[in-house]
Order: sequence, then structure tokens, then C-alpha cells
Amino acid sequence: MGKAFAVVLTIITTVSVAIFVSRHWWFPEAASAHGGAMDHQFVETFVGAAIGFILAQLCLAGFAWKYGERKGDARPIRIFPGGAKWLIVLALVYVGSEIILLEFVGQKVWAAMYFTPPAAGSLQVQVLAGQFAFYFRYPGPDGKFGPIHTRKIDETKGNFFGIDSSDPESKDDIVTVDLAVPVNQPVVLLLNSKDMGHGFYIPEMRIQQDIVPGMEIPLHFTPTKIGRYEIACNQLCGLGHNTMRAFLDVMSEEDYQKWIVEQASLQ
Repeated sequence: MGKAFAVVLTIITTVSVAIFVSRHWWFPEAASAHGGAMDHQFVETFVGAAIGFILAQLCLAGFAWKYGERKGDARPIRIFPGGAKWLIVLALVYVGSEIILLEFVGQKVWAAMYFTPPAAGSLQVQVLAGQFAFYFRYPGPDGKFGPIHTRKIDETKGNFFGIDSSDPESKDDIVTVDLAVPVNQPVVLLLNSKDMGHGFYIPEMRIQQDIVPGMEIPLHFTPTKIGRYEIACNQLCGLGHNTMRAFLDVMSEEDYQKWIVEQASLQ
């Protein structure tokens, strides 16, 4: 029985690895400046995890092949800290080394996204998440956002950001239901939630950020390819979670300027 288990386990391991290797790539094509570095980090993580997976499964198959046929062995099983202490130490060293190595090589990508300030002159857009939609606000000609007044939020009147109409900094703000940005221009998103935890996820941009009520969380990226990309909430936020989405339109500079003027005229 032990040898049969070892053979089956080896076959499962081989097939599993073959399925992953046969796939060219699991993600949609990257469309942001940091996307290439992020994909490279994913590959390194996959390779490191694959090596550990293969070694663990083959060792298990080897032990099953060698010792799985024993019968009537009444010797007590010895567990840590006795017994196969060296195997446990080896496993701890391998896993610990893998985690430290991946953290070391990945910290540059992570720091570029979350610990490096956005480029000067980045386009700033406020994002407000709520059950079950995203809304976006652009500053007007004054380049300033008015404050968000949570008590004034009224979706039935289209006041998604709780804008005080008497506030001079808010009068020229532009509110939209889709996000549009010019290609190759740095963008800073200021993420807010009006009710509960949500997620902001655009796979092609390789950005994902949890949105926490009471906090304004910045997230910056630079889109590099013109196109239309889905924005999804990837945190379970209620019965309408599956309908919570919007779209990112990456445009040429000329098309973006036309779009923003059109949106301003609709306010």
C-alpha cells in the first residue's frame, strides 16, 4: 500500500507542476510602469514555492515507498524534540531562508509602490467606495479638493462625496462614476470608504489596496497602455458585493482633456 501511495503522490506532483509550467502566464498583460517588476517578483515567488513543494512531496513519497509496507512494528513514535529532529530543523531553515530571501528581493518593488512618494505633478483623484459602487472626484481649476462631509452624502441627489455647495473649494470639483486618466502620467488615488471595508483592485495595473473607513489611503501608479480596465472590489462587503465595480479608462492626453471638459459641463 505504501508503494502504491508513493507512486500516486509522485504522479500528482508531476501533473501539478506540468499544469503550472504549461500555462504561459496566469495574469492579464501588465499595463503600468511597475507591472514588469511586480510580475518578476511573482515569478520568483512561484519558483521558490515550487521547489519547496516538489522536495516535500518527493520526500513524502520516498518515505512512503521505504517504510509504508512495514507491519506489526509496535515501537513508540518519537516526536520533536526527539526523533527526526534534523528533518524538522532542515525544514525550518529552508522555509525561513526562503521567506527572508523573497522579502529581500521583493522589498524594492513593494517600497516603490508604498514607501516612495508619487512623482511631482501627479494627477490626484479621490475615490469613494460604498455599498455597492465606486465614485471619483477630480479637483477643478483651483487644483484643490473640498472636504468630504459624510452627513451630506446623499446618493439620491447625486451628492456622493457630501459636497457643501457653499464651500468655494468644492464648487469646481468634478464627480464621475468612472475613472479616466491620461496614459504615461503618474496618478495618485486617494482612497476613502463611507461605510465599511472595501477593496480597490485593477489586475492589469497590478494595484490592489484595502479601503478602510475613516482613513484616506494614497495609492499611486503610472498607466502605460491605452484601454478600458475593470475596477473590482475584492473584499466581501455585503449581498451586493458582486455588482460593485467601475472602469478605468486610460486615454491619450488629448482625449483625456476633452473628457474632463465634458465631465465638468455635466456637473
